[in-house]
Amino acid sequence: MTTTAASSSHHLSPAFPGRAPWGTASKLRAWQQGALEKYVQEQPRDFLAVATPGAGKTTFALTLASWLLHHHVVQQVTVVAPTEHLKKQWAEAAARIGIRLDPEYSAGPLSRDYHGVAVTYAGVGVRPMLHRNRVEQRKTLVILDEIHHAGDSKSWGEACLEAFEPATRRLALTGTPFRSDTNPIPFVAYEEGDDGIRRSAADYTYGYGSALADGVVRPVIFLSYSGNMRWRTKAGDEIEARLGEPMTKDAVSQAWRTALDPRGDWMPSVLRAADQRLTEVRKAVPDAGALVIATDQDSARAYAKLIREITGHKATLVLSDDSGASGRIDEFSGNDDRWMVAVRMVSEGVDVPRLAVGVYATTISTPLFFAQAVGRFVRSRRRGETASVFLPTVPDLLTFANEMEVERDHVLDRPKKEGEEDPYAESEKEMEEANQEQDEDTGEQDMLPFEALESDAVFDRVMYNGAEFGMQAHPGSAEEQDYLGIPGLLEPEQVQMLLQKRQARQIAHSRKKPDADADLLELPAERRPVVSHKELLELRKQLNTMVGAYSHQSGKPHGVIHTELRRVCGGPPSAECTAGQLRQRIAKVQEWATRMR
Repeated sequence: MTTTAASSSHHLSPAFPGRAPWGTASKLRAWQQGALEKYVQEQPRDFLAVATPGAGKTTFALTLASWLLHHHVVQQVTVVAPTEHLKKQWAEAAARIGIRLDPEYSAGPLSRDYHGVAVTYAGVGVRPMLHRNRVEQRKTLVILDEIHHAGDSKSWGEACLEAFEPATRRLALTGTPFRSDTNPIPFVAYEEGDDGIRRSAADYTYGYGSALADGVVRPVIFLSYSGNMRWRTKAGDEIEARLGEPMTKDAVSQAWRTALDPRGDWMPSVLRAADQRLTEVRKAVPDAGALVIATDQDSARAYAKLIREITGHKATLVLSDDSGASGRIDEFSGNDDRWMVAVRMVSEGVDVPRLAVGVYATTISTPLFFAQAVGRFVRSRRRGETASVFLPTVPDLLTFANEMEVERDHVLDRPKKEGEEDPYAESEKEMEEANQEQDEDTGEQDMLPFEALESDAVFDRVMYNGAEFGMQAHPGSAEEQDYLGIPGLLEPEQVQMLLQKRQARQIAHSRKKPDADADLLELPAERRPVVSHKELLELRKQLNTMVGAYSHQSGKPHGVIHTELRRVCGGPPSAECTAGQLRQRIAKVQEWATRMR
């Protein structure tokens, strides 16, 4: 959800075009004015506006509400928001231009002091007839914020349809791709294409690419981190793999979860890098803040503790079922503290315009959730501000990051091949679980049980505007620092130019090193030893088998043996080793085992 009201540097615009008496403010953005002009010209009963997070959908909606009230097209306003926190934000934003909405309304007649109410989809779902009666009694504008939430459950969609079918006007808003199931979303028009498939039809669309060109949103720099992961499966097998390398879906999930384990080295390294980036951004944007998006409460608390240890500053902790969460978000929005850690909370009201640095520390991998997460950081308050989001090197996330400007329509009647399951069903189920207000036992822990044993982090690459920059480097290296030190106040073209320069400098620096001295990760691709991926996997598997056998023979833990091998033989963690280095370690374990016989 997008709200510009929280930003002290912007005020809500007056009604357009009649300059209604709700107050005066700065000029509307071009897209807002364009959307209003289209609405005023066509006077539709239903209107769907799709605008990227940070573009100012709330300003547009309330300006339109002001115009409709001023011209007596409607007599009252009902705003439907996804969460309690957001309905309060709507009421506060509306109050700034003289539209008084009651965010605490539950039943009965509304006080004459108010122009309408702000409610949640869940609230409408519980008492649809209450809202239908209000809509039938007076001409009403219904603003459906993040309209895709009306499809979160069948009961919510049916309740919205029942409650607001008699409304005089309905304005639907969304800033992220629609759900991909085949349930129609209430009050959204669908058009059939040449292929016979019906797709949602927006009345006005303002995408991220257009908003970036207009300076309405910040350019996003994605910093990806790989690393060596080691974990134990339920069967007792130890697996060692590099985050980002080709592997099965389950292995990707387990490697990802190993990286996010707060007891490993990956999270502390990435949090340290993100904090350095925040320090650089704050040189130009003094109140810039950072957010870690965590999967569960235990991880969130552990991340907050790590931040305290790394930075010396306490992080604001926001838990999804905490009654004080809304107040803490508001407090963080208004102060200049550095860090906030939130459990999911992405579509639950983390709307803090000063957030400029993010750490994606959750295993949720749906395009909708990712878009909402990144949307927390793109709100532009003045030209030149950049956003930086730190990601694990996971194929799905890299794809989402490289497709920031791709939009997905809500499709009905999607044809299925015989025997084919809904390709989006799992993604949507994951999205629903991610947005639960409490941490419920979803069974996920039983589905992919494992024990995270060890992790480290390696700076992998930078993604910006669909392009990739940089080569791998160790945390703390001059190469990594070069990218973390990019100024926080830059025009989009300047970001691209600086990244290109830093990449050229990194490559030139790496080429000057003798191969024997250069870390394997820093070698240009053309100078790296050519070994098939299958051969490397077989050698790693053989090494792990030998270590397991020697562990049983000697009584030493696997981790101790791997550490001793690295000390004796030299070189990086086994996931980064060349074929020759792996063979050397295999031979050394065999030598140790022979001596014990």
